[in-house]
Amino acid sequence: MTKLKLGAIEDDKPVKLTIELPAATHRNLVAYAAAIARESGQPAPDPTRIVAPMLEKFMATDRAFGRLRRPRLDKTASTAKSSSDTKPESRNERAEQRNLMK
Repeated sequence: MTKLKLGAIEDDKPVKLTIELPAATHRNLVAYAAAIARESGQPAPDPTRIVAPMLEKFMATDRAFGRLRRPRLDKTASTAKSSSDTKPESRNERAEQRNLMK
């Protein structure tokens, strides 16, 4: 059986958000809710209840978004680590670090 990225939907206090979706996306949400029901053995969740967990999962696994949210070290602060102690996050930073080491 295929392993879905989402499992049973937890009950949490929601924040109201109104959006418009293409019909095909709504059909896919309904199908995904049915797949969750088959895997969990519970009734199918309302498709609107799976949008938030899907977005959370998407954001949690988006590496670029994670890098943007990670706090950056202030290079001018006296408590900042030297450039050789920090792991560069981008290709440009790695190249810059190699140039500094020459």
